[in-house]
Amino acid sequence: MERIFLLEDDAALGRGVAMALERPERKVTRAETLAQAQECLVQTQFDLLILDLNLPDGSGLTLLRALRDRADTTPVILLTANDLEIDEVTGLEAGADDYITKPFSLAILRARVDAQLRRGASRATETALLLGPFRFDFEHMDFRRAGVTVELSKAEQKLLRVLVDNRGHAVSRAMLLDRVWTDGAAFVEENALSVTVKRLRSKLEADPAKPEYLKTVYGIGYLWAVES
Repeated sequence: MERIFLLEDDAALGRGVAMALERPERKVTRAETLAQAQECLVQTQFDLLILDLNLPDGSGLTLLRALRDRADTTPVILLTANDLEIDEVTGLEAGADDYITKPFSLAILRARVDAQLRRGASRATETALLLGPFRFDFEHMDFRRAGVTVELSKAEQKLLRVLVDNRGHAVSRAMLLDRVWTDGAAFVEENALSVTVKRLRSKLEADPAKPEYLKTVYGIGYLWAVES
């Protein structure tokens, strides 16, 4: 499922654009203010963002710059009534991938959106796993939650890899101890696994006390609950 986020304060225009872009395999999520947009982007990872510049509580450029500052590479199309050359240059320099001025043709918008989604798919490596709000690229050690980079230690990376490779199935503590700590140490305390799980939850879960993804299976071990 392709996920597009549309930030447009004109409700009628937003509904029209969403209807033009949606398909059975494509969902468009709308917001009308910068505050709503920031909340949506924390909760969901999108394949493409379409951002209006002039908003009742700020500018889409503020959101774009914040995304690029934290190394979020999600493709962004700016949609705005500002048609001066300097406005377009400013948007592109801020990290936008495309810039469309109002009024515009829906056919042109659809073509631009399709092009950005194709480019985004080609940039994604084959090793990257997309699971719910997460993107895990073990080969390049790039881990993200809702587009935000998460720094993981080597032990946390190994633990996460075993769990997501077996997602939907419980993995025993013994197996995890054997697979994660493979540096030749003669003895590893079982507490090391509990500590690593706790740290991983603190980085990936919205509420580590009530884990939604990295779950404990009592008497056995742990499992990664997201299957796709």
